[in-house]
Amino acid sequence: MPLRSHFSDVPLLECGCDEVGRGCLAGPVCAAAVILPYDYTNADINDSKQLTEKKREALRRQIEQDAVAFCVAEVSEKEIDRINILNASVQCMNDAVGRLSVKPDLLLIDGNRFTDRWKIPYHCVVKGDATFLSIAAASILAKTYRDELMCRLDAEFPAYDWKHNKGYPSPKHIESVRQYGLTPYHRRSFHLKNQLSLEF
Repeated sequence: MPLRSHFSDVPLLECGCDEVGRGCLAGPVCAAAVILPYDYTNADINDSKQLTEKKREALRRQIEQDAVAFCVAEVSEKEIDRINILNASVQCMNDAVGRLSVKPDLLLIDGNRFTDRWKIPYHCVVKGDATFLSIAAASILAKTYRDELMCRLDAEFPAYDWKHNKGYPSPKHIESVRQYGLTPYHRRSFHLKNQLSLEF
């Protein structure tokens, strides 16, 4: 089933927002905000997790070319430790929205938790990256941006295999932490229960 191009029947500047990296042991959380033209179509755009790396990279270039506006933001592992991963994800999406070159009329947020700091109407959509084109586009930009970043960090700490696991808890990554300890890019708080609370 093709993804929906817009939420409202009235032409609005709808901005899709998604984040990537919440479940990682290392590296920042990244979020993208993307405004696509109303009634935009692209049959190839889908949830970034359903696409190959080569396809994501090609779509990244297409999205950046076609978008009315887009922005990718990141929140560091140190800030994640300070405010927790859920708050960091919400902050990151807000940062991306706030840096857009145009102000959207409506935010479409992937997931079920969000707090808006720009006084823009929003809707949370569970599995939004498999429902709306703008959210799927945001998932692709956030994913490709963060993957590129983790590959650069891999050159600094190759033992942790970030080039392949992108900071997620793969067996090799976990074993490297046991063997070599934590790097400055590791989150010290990934094991804490309050990481999924908006009250910190």
